[in-house]
Amino acid sequence: MKFLLDANTFIEAKGRYYGMTICPAYWEWLLKAHEKGEIISIEMVKDELLNGNDLLEEWVRNNQHIFMPESDSQIQTNFGVVVQTVFGMTQMKQGTHEEFMSGADPWLIATAMTTGATIVTQEVYKRDIKKKIHIPNVCEILGVKYMNTFEMLHELQAEFVLPAA
Repeated sequence: MKFLLDANTFIEAKGRYYGMTICPAYWEWLLKAHEKGEIISIEMVKDELLNGNDLLEEWVRNNQHIFMPESDSQIQTNFGVVVQTVFGMTQMKQGTHEEFMSGADPWLIATAMTTGATIVTQEVYKRDIKKKIHIPNVCEILGVKYMNTFEMLHELQAEFVLPAA
């Protein structure tokens, strides 16, 4: 596994640039990339995506095999490191630590620490954050690699080509 996908990579793709009926090749490519061992996500991301009532929720339900459990003992250990790191971000407003810890994001980081995968997220690093913790900010502290969807697609040389007419 090379890349670990955040929920927002699925949500943004569906809602904006790779709509499921506009660009079904993207969604097929994700499955093929998973078969090659290039991408995966985690069950907590799956759970977030299953909260929708749309084509993405249906796609996730039909492709649950691309989401791995977070139950590995090393992931659990690294989760503890993420917790310490997040609560060590003392510049944050009250409540932001708990909000960040309540979702899939800390588990995604712990999984990347364990597997060596690069996190793929649409969140961006913000130097002076105070109101909301972003995955890249925690990754910077912990030395975890991250990139956005388009950087991953370039690195994996993804192509969505229409057949010749």
